[in-house]
Amino acid sequence: MNAVLIVTAGLVFLLSFVITRYLCSPAVRFRLLDHPNERSLHTRLTPRTGGLAIVISLLVGLFCMLVWQRVCGIRCETTGVLFGGLGFWLVSQVLLVVIVSFCDDIIGLPVAIRFGVHILAAIGIVLGAGQVIESIPLPNVATLPLGWMAIPVSVLFIVWMTNLYNFMDGMDGFAGGMTTIGFGFLSYLSWAGGHYMIFTFSVLLAAVTSGFLLFNLPPARVFMGDVGSTALGFLAGALAVVGVHDKLFDIWVPLLIFSPFGVDATATLLRRLGRGQRVWRPHREHYYQRLVLSGWGHRKTVFSEYVLMVAAGVSALIYARVGTQARLVILITWSCLYFLIGCGIHWIIGHRRRLDAADSDAAPDMNRHNSIQI
Repeated sequence: MNAVLIVTAGLVFLLSFVITRYLCSPAVRFRLLDHPNERSLHTRLTPRTGGLAIVISLLVGLFCMLVWQRVCGIRCETTGVLFGGLGFWLVSQVLLVVIVSFCDDIIGLPVAIRFGVHILAAIGIVLGAGQVIESIPLPNVATLPLGWMAIPVSVLFIVWMTNLYNFMDGMDGFAGGMTTIGFGFLSYLSWAGGHYMIFTFSVLLAAVTSGFLLFNLPPARVFMGDVGSTALGFLAGALAVVGVHDKLFDIWVPLLIFSPFGVDATATLLRRLGRGQRVWRPHREHYYQRLVLSGWGHRKTVFSEYVLMVAAGVSALIYARVGTQARLVILITWSCLYFLIGCGIHWIIGHRRRLDAADSDAAPDMNRHNSIQI
């Protein structure tokens, strides 16, 4: 089955590449453009239909695996039939998210409708498929059982991951790189743990996003739009909950893998809530956005984020294989590291402002000197 999955992954990578390339063409009939504004980081009209290539290619890959499973009668020991009840819920609910996001990309929808659909889709995974986060381990301390809170916490987690991806899809190559790297690590963990459903979804997601990413690296020729970002975020949250429910890993493993997204989005959300701002409004206050605006630019910032993603993924692999005391050390270390990264970004921003202020102070003196010479 692994060989078939690898072949299928290669095919959907090529399919995603071809569709994305087609969507980049000015001649394509269906063309939604992202217009630069005061809250954007890009400066030219850019198609935002790349998410269609990701979703279409993923569905083709899943269909190929379904046909292979039916023909050969494959049954996974840990998850049952690959596309049985759980597979149905995953595909149907992500399609629900994709449909509302597609409508939002075309005509724009109120926040309440989009958020309501995200909640409904998350409930489908939690109640329909019976996937919940039953407890949260505190390494070397205790395990916190959630009890009746398990259902709302699980729903909230999936909804947050869905919107987190949408919030963080604002820089060339960022969300695509997070998906390729993040699901790459998730695929290894699920393969090692014998969870072939998560393995299949993760490998295909990493493959289709890689095909798209080739056109999304800075300077981006296409964006994934809400269709791509919300679908990827929803699947990241849903597969994380499935993995926790099936005891493949505890909740800290996917949180570590996707922490470059999660920490930035959560810290920015809390900061904006503290100021009384409307958190659903577009803005340029994420740490990655502020780095780009401080002079780092897209390329330097996104490749720095890639290094952080790989480091976080490696830490998640280590976390999954060590004892509770070492796990506690890993979590504390990353907490301190993110705090230091935040302080460093604030210093970079402040340094840039000081340089700009010095340049603005020097400009009048230069003009005055030139006028005297004249």
